Amino acid sequence: MKDSLIRKYDVAGPRYTSYPTVPYWDPDSFSSRHWISSVRSAFSGGDFSREISLYIHLPFCESLCTFCACHKRITKRHEVEIPYIESVLKEWKLYVEMLSHVPRIKEIHLGGGTPTFFAPEHLKMLIDGILKYAERAVNYEFGFEGHPNNTTEDHLKTLYGLGFRRVSFGIQDYAPHVQRAIHRVQPFEKVREVTDAAWITGFTSVSHDLVFGLPFQTAEDVENTMQYTTALKPDRIALYSYAHVPWISGNGQRGFREEDLPSGKEKRLLYETGKKLLHKAGYTEIGMDHFALASDPLFRASENGTLHRNFMGYTTSNTPLLIGLGVSAISDSWYGFAQNVKSTEEYHALVNNNILPIHKGHILNDEDLIIRRHILNLMCGFYTSWKNPDMWFTGIPEVLHMLKEPRQDGLVEIRDNEIRVTPAGKPFVRNICMAFDLRLQRKKPETRLFSSTV
Repeated sequence: MKDSLIRKYDVAGPRYTSYPTVPYWDPDSFSSRHWISSVRSAFSGGDFSREISLYIHLPFCESLCTFCACHKRITKRHEVEIPYIESVLKEWKLYVEMLSHVPRIKEIHLGGGTPTFFAPEHLKMLIDGILKYAERAVNYEFGFEGHPNNTTEDHLKTLYGLGFRRVSFGIQDYAPHVQRAIHRVQPFEKVREVTDAAWITGFTSVSHDLVFGLPFQTAEDVENTMQYTTALKPDRIALYSYAHVPWISGNGQRGFREEDLPSGKEKRLLYETGKKLLHKAGYTEIGMDHFALASDPLFRASENGTLHRNFMGYTTSNTPLLIGLGVSAISDSWYGFAQNVKSTEEYHALVNNNILPIHKGHILNDEDLIIRRHILNLMCGFYTSWKNPDMWFTGIPEVLHMLKEPRQDGLVEIRDNEIRVTPAGKPFVRNICMAFDLRLQRKKPETRLFSSTV
């Protein structure tokens, strides 16, 4: 990859798990009344009426991983588990009560934090409580994020018995000096043990989450990590770009200096090194930073055009309504977004008073809805088109002007009212999506809001 391209396109940009992105949500468009109306509209309309997805945020971790920008609460006090689950179930009941019929759950994802911070019996209490007010949809998919160091055989058996078949283990990197810098030490033997245990238990999709661009990380480190990872042959691999966002994570991203991080050129080399080895091992790139074996449902969704992306990342399920439960969780009705409060104390207080614990949100206008579809097309299929009138909006000339340089650089092909990302452009798909992000283009941020795109 040309150094000049890296220098040109190494800018701050969103990861586009939503459009508009959270910093560009319009508070004037949003109210609890508007949000509830959008939830009801999403639930009662469409071909998949009554089907919903749930993201449940379990924020507790016993120790701080210093690469992590997620919302978390560090504690070793496990007595927080039951009160938190009770509050999540109260929030869930508030949503169920506003729906016209019993919901069918298509997807559940337990994220964190560290979901396996919670005891297996408490996770069972959570899922049983959710299903008390809902049904499982046909071909439902339940998954969770597991920490290799504390995911036990009991966790796996309990969640398997509740219908979970997918697990993502956070690995990051196997180099000891990198693990020490990010405060996430876990030996390969432990990862192999828990991966094998998942398959033996019956899980049908095991994913390993890796990160490139970490402090002190070298190309040799990435090569070693890929050798270890491909030896275990997980069904999916996420090779995430490290997002250095200390202005979001507060003092969480510490233990290393800015100069300990690889430069944009060095970071891209790490990704290309990992990508090459994954392709050699039989993995296919199915979306930004994601790879899968041909036997995995995510690969099949990519092949048949049903791959979807939301706040849970890439998924095979696309329901009209995604409800986020727990502190900081984000819900999506397609017509609007709502994010919960980030303080556990405030969260408990609100749900105990039968109030939806919403902190902020956004209701999409007509232009937002069209742009959202274009960005989703690019992120999931590296292609979009406005041949159909319902995909045209007045900002198209503005978008084409923004894509003039990427086109000249061979990153996109534009013809017959369609855009196709070239193989050379795939590493820059975030930059290409930014051309459609008219809220960002019309109001450039005065301070840095996003991580680097390279």
